[in-house]
Amino acid sequence: MTLILYIIDSSSLIELNKHNPMDVYVGVWQKIEDLIQEQRLFAPKEVLYEIEEKDDMLSGWGKNHKQMFIEPTNDHIEIVREILEKFPSLIKNDNTYCADPWVIALAVEMNRRKQQKIYEIKRIVVTEEKIRGKRVKIPFVCKDFSVEAIDIIDMFRREGWTF
Repeated sequence: MTLILYIIDSSSLIELNKHNPMDVYVGVWQKIEDLIQEQRLFAPKEVLYEIEEKDDMLSGWGKNHKQMFIEPTNDHIEIVREILEKFPSLIKNDNTYCADPWVIALAVEMNRRKQQKIYEIKRIVVTEEKIRGKRVKIPFVCKDFSVEAIDIIDMFRREGWTF
C-alpha cells in the first residue's frame, strides 16, 4: 500500500480559488480540508506568506488552516540552499516573495526522512507550473531531485474526486 502526501504550491491554491471560489465551490474546498485533517496536504510556511500577499480570501483561509503550513527545519533550509546553488534562476530578483524553492525542499526533506511504516509513503509536489523547455520552474527542479510534480486537477484524479 502507498500513502500519498502532497506538498502544495501557492500557485495551485491561488488558481483553485480563482476558478473555484471557496464560497461557491464548497465541496471542492471541503475535500482539500479533509486532506489537511488527514495530514496528507502540506505546504511550507513560505506558501502562506505568498498567498497573504496575493489573495485576501485565501489569506484568511490559510490563517484558519495553519496546521498545514510547516516551519522550516535546519535540513529544510540546507536543501533550499542546495536548490538555489544549482538553480539560482528559480527565484526572481524583483523583491517579491518566492516560495518555490521552499516547496521543493519540503518534499525533498520529507523524502529523505527514514520511513518507519509498513507501507510506502510517496510525496508529490502540487503546482500549476509546467515544464517548458529548460526554463527553471518547480517541475523542472523537482525532476532533478527525483520528486514527482503534478497539477491540482491531477491531484483530484489521484484522489478519485469528482464534483
